[in-house]
Amino acid sequence: MSKKKGGYGYLAKNFGVLTIAQFGSKILSFLLVPLYTAVLTPEEYGLNDLFTTSITLLIPILTLNVVDATIRYAIDEQIDKRNVFSISVMYITLGTVLFLALLGINTAFHIFKSVEEYWFLIWLHFITSAVSTMVTGFARGIDRVTDVAVSGIISTVVLLGSNILLLLVFKVGLTGYLIAICLGPLSQILYLAFRLRVWNYMSFNLRRLRRSKLRKEMIRYARPLIANALAWWINSASDRYIVTWLCGVSVNGIYSVGYKIPSILAIFTNIFNQAWTLSAVKDFDPEDTNHFFTNMYNLYNFAATFVCSALIASTKIAARILYSNEFYTAWQYVPFLLMAFVFSSLSGYLGGIFSAVKDSKIFARSTVIGAVVNIILNIIMVYTAGAIGAAIATLISYIVIWVVRVLNSKKYVKIKFRFKRDFIAYAVLVAQSVLLFVVSNSIVLYISEFVCMAILLLMFRTETKNLIRKIKK
Repeated sequence: MSKKKGGYGYLAKNFGVLTIAQFGSKILSFLLVPLYTAVLTPEEYGLNDLFTTSITLLIPILTLNVVDATIRYAIDEQIDKRNVFSISVMYITLGTVLFLALLGINTAFHIFKSVEEYWFLIWLHFITSAVSTMVTGFARGIDRVTDVAVSGIISTVVLLGSNILLLLVFKVGLTGYLIAICLGPLSQILYLAFRLRVWNYMSFNLRRLRRSKLRKEMIRYARPLIANALAWWINSASDRYIVTWLCGVSVNGIYSVGYKIPSILAIFTNIFNQAWTLSAVKDFDPEDTNHFFTNMYNLYNFAATFVCSALIASTKIAARILYSNEFYTAWQYVPFLLMAFVFSSLSGYLGGIFSAVKDSKIFARSTVIGAVVNIILNIIMVYTAGAIGAAIATLISYIVIWVVRVLNSKKYVKIKFRFKRDFIAYAVLVAQSVLLFVVSNSIVLYISEFVCMAILLLMFRTETKNLIRKIKK
């Protein structure tokens, strides 16, 4: 790996720009929780959560997960970007038509009454989500990351304004919420369309595109990632369906709110993993000669673990501020979901390596194994322990995915893991979580939490020094 190819500077630049691009909208969804929980009922919030998670599931299935192939093949300098974009548009269009057909079937047979009522907004949500993800992915692949950042800021402003207008001024409840979450991505799509001049990347020769070698290669790469996306969705969202099934939609509404504090950690880790994929492709070195992959893994592990620790320590305080009325009890799910996101983040880091070598089958294999574990444990643990069982089952399933990817990563790059130290650090996180439930005295609780955080800093002192030095540089 040559530093000239990318290295820390390239990764830091992309992480910084992508943070600007996405941080606003991500943190806004977190900061608007008090508004949502004050304006929407638990039933409405639970319904919206089911709509969103269902769309997240169906996009990769109905579009053959072409978005992941778009990002990966747009990075390759030898490949015609015009063909990559045109093939992507073709499959996104196919997906939106298929989704509309599913909505029509639902209306004809009256399968889900709530979907019938909001069918058009749900379809619009599908379109804007799919297209914005594809266009921003393509922009990242052709190194137009700054344009992605600006589009993210525009999307955030539109999302905030429409939320305030529709929920507080016009007070149209769930309908207003669904409109708002469509307008944000739509503004992003329009901005990038004109900035990238996407019409210059369009080809309308569908026969040639269907027969092209690139289309077959992209779909061959993307096909295993459909199973990966499905399994990843199961790990991140199936618990809410099982909670709804066994505990009711109101409990799911409260449980879904519990995801909002962990989403702080997910904001940064998802952005980092996007930047890391670009670096992993550019700087791939099987021998890890300059220890770039090892050092970045250890730094990332430290950052995710310590932020998780800080969020666990402040869980009850944050819940008092963010959760209104009956939603406050959601705090009890937060520690386990936070730890789940740590292992999800580390799995994403290792996924960048598999993207670099275009081995998408490992993505699917590891995530499918985790999904099977997730479903089995969710049914058993939700039935016996309620919604908190779902949070614990989610944590265990992400640990399984991480273990499988660690074992497979050794085939491609020589990362030097420090398992003994890391397992002790994860045990400290578990101890912090238990303290929230067993210590009632606030002073004793927060002193104990602070001691745990200090222990982690001591354990990761080398990474702490390296992180400070690299930030200064």
